[in-house]
Amino acid sequence: MSERKPTAEELAQRIDQLLVVLKEISEDLSDISKHLKVASPVTPAPAPAAPAPSTMQMRTVADVRAVFPKELESMLFFEDTGKFIIIKPRQYLGSENFAKIASLIRGEGGEYISAGKESHFRIPKEPR
Repeated sequence: MSERKPTAEELAQRIDQLLVVLKEISEDLSDISKHLKVASPVTPAPAPAAPAPSTMQMRTVADVRAVFPKELESMLFFEDTGKFIIIKPRQYLGSENFAKIASLIRGEGGEYISAGKESHFRIPKEPR
C-alpha cells in the first residue's frame, strides 16, 4: 500500500502549528535571556546524586494524564508502549492547543514525532 500524500492545506496547518510552537520557544528563550542578564552570578549547587535505577519509578499513563488540564486531556489518546507513553490527538487540536500540549510534553522530557498520519507526542517512561 502506498501512503497518502498530505494536501497543501494539511501541510499549511502543520506549518502553522510548528510556527506557534517556535514562537513560544523564542519568547521563552528571550525571557530567560533577559532574566539571566539581570541576575547576579551564583555558584551552582552540586546536582543531587541520581537514585539507583532500581529505586526509580517508571511513569504510567495516569502520571502523564495528570500533567494535562482536563480540557486538553479529553482531546488526547494515551498509550503505554513499553519504553514510552504515546500521546495522539483524538481530534484536530488547532495551533493554540497544539502549542500548549507541546509545551507540557517538553516540560516532561517528551517530544513531538512528525510522521504524517502517525504523528504523535511521546514521553519516556523512565523519568529524567
